[in-house]
Amino acid sequence: MPRHFRTVVTLGAIFGLAACANNGGEAPISAPGVQAPPVIGQPNAPRVGLVLPLSGRFGAVGQRMRDAAKLALSSSGAPALDVQDSNGAGGAAAAAQTALSHGDALLLGPLTATETAAVAPVAGQAGKPVFAFTSDSTQARPGVWVMGLTPEQQVRRMVDAARATGRKAFAAFLPDNPLGHAMADGLKVACRDASLNDPQIVFHTADAANIREGLKSLSNIAGRQPATPAEPVAAAGPSAVDPTAEGGAAGSAPVSPAAGQPAPSVAPPPFDALLLADTGLELAQVISALQEDHIAASQVQMMGPALWKAFDTKLGVLHGAWFAAPDARDRNGYVARYKAVYGQAPSPVTDFAFDAAALANVVARTGSVDTPALTRGNGFMGVDGLFRLRPDGHVSRNLAIFQIRQVGGSAIVVPASRDVALRPS
Repeated sequence: MPRHFRTVVTLGAIFGLAACANNGGEAPISAPGVQAPPVIGQPNAPRVGLVLPLSGRFGAVGQRMRDAAKLALSSSGAPALDVQDSNGAGGAAAAAQTALSHGDALLLGPLTATETAAVAPVAGQAGKPVFAFTSDSTQARPGVWVMGLTPEQQVRRMVDAARATGRKAFAAFLPDNPLGHAMADGLKVACRDASLNDPQIVFHTADAANIREGLKSLSNIAGRQPATPAEPVAAAGPSAVDPTAEGGAAGSAPVSPAAGQPAPSVAPPPFDALLLADTGLELAQVISALQEDHIAASQVQMMGPALWKAFDTKLGVLHGAWFAAPDARDRNGYVARYKAVYGQAPSPVTDFAFDAAALANVVARTGSVDTPALTRGNGFMGVDGLFRLRPDGHVSRNLAIFQIRQVGGSAIVVPASRDVALRPS
């Protein structure tokens, strides 16, 4: 299995929020296999290409994202949207080539990591930037920005927040799958950039025994347990070796600790922050192993993926644990606007299409879509908060820190920062 995401790994797909095909208001959605009208907007305006699946397996997702992009470019003077179906003949690369042949200034999309890998050289040869909707950060490179919510973004935000509370020793206990390895890579980079020691990282399979043994190794539970005497504690007095000693007759009976005396405590683990990434049955097994190894929230800051948001009401046993995700309140205005036009609420996956199109609107109006214009230091305010494009193709996002409550559910304990940024309009 490859170490990184190779399929649709946008936030909407991660949360399992499959887009539905009902379009509500405006023009009806094209039937599967039927190309949508390619150019949307004013004919003499600058053009931006949109490469998305409008048919096939992910056609409904692509159509919803297309609608979000149209909404972002609905203002007067906005660039025209040149829509191309990445599921057509020749795939995403051919769709990108068609858009670029029309003179489009930049490309929005495609959706998946595989499609992004195919589109990147086509756009690079033409010298046009790409805003891909994948969450696979390995696709990021100069001129190709990964707009999805990546595991690395989440981990960096939590490391920064944990450092602010005094945490210095980071570790990770992660599934041996693409998400786990992406989280591990993010943790290593975040610790390195913060001048922290390299994190301890252990991967595990789905096997319960492997989970228990792996965590025992990471937590050093054997070395943290209080020493257990081989023999009961003897009473004061003579011993079998020296029966003449003071205090009584030879061979006095051993005695136990006084009744009610607390058992010796287990030492803390060799880390004060622990990154997890499991869900489902494997997460339940990890939680059991945490309890067995005396890894408590009072000593260790547990951290997990934004995936936990989808079922945080069931995670009360992990109360105190964190995950990083966008503040849903940031998108209230966008949700209301989308519902007013299309008659339904947008799924999170559409956020990336809206933000990318809105950003294109800003830079196209200035007449410059070069790297300095796109990577301006103050960034852009999107529907999920502030984001900045880095020259290497990565995107920095200001995420909120959510904490699991004892009764289940989560609440924001560290808000996303509200730095000054240019809001796409």
